[in-house]
Amino acid sequence: MPPSNLPNLPGTPKELEGVEKALLALSYGVHVIGSRATDGTMNAMLADWVMQVSFKPRLVAVAIENDARTLRYVKETRVFSVNLLHEKDGIEVARKVVMPAEGRKIKGRSEEAAAVVHDKLATIPHSLAANLCPVLDDALGWFTCDAEQFVEVGDHTIVIGRVTDGDILRAGEMLIERDLGWEYGG
Repeated sequence: MPPSNLPNLPGTPKELEGVEKALLALSYGVHVIGSRATDGTMNAMLADWVMQVSFKPRLVAVAIENDARTLRYVKETRVFSVNLLHEKDGIEVARKVVMPAEGRKIKGRSEEAAAVVHDKLATIPHSLAANLCPVLDDALGWFTCDAEQFVEVGDHTIVIGRVTDGDILRAGEMLIERDLGWEYGG
């Protein structure tokens, strides 16, 4: 079917160009990236753009917005965790971490609201991995990484991490973006 005849995806505004529609049709898993600062402050962010890029050594790539708190923390400590959200109840976790921790990242906020920093992990049961990054108790699975490379690409930075540990916590499938009805792409 020619690009001009592609149907609009659910929730997709009609003014999108064909290339945007095609990019929005890509399928992504839904992950929570856990990070910590050198002072021990932790953060969690929702990430779609995560993939394995090497078997030997085991490497993954995670794309993180250039102005993200998580990226600052990963650059400081050079460690992070990746939590795979479960298809059954991962959407509840996704709702808790989707908004930025720092109120200033949301345009139009009052000065008071912009100054607020939310602890997104406060209401999410979690433990700490050996690298001291959060592992969510209700995740499908998780793995930890040592950051080896940072590649700036457009408005994101690709962090290449060497996988250091991980496990599957329960049976089931991973939550994918399409299950949420949300979009991050285009």
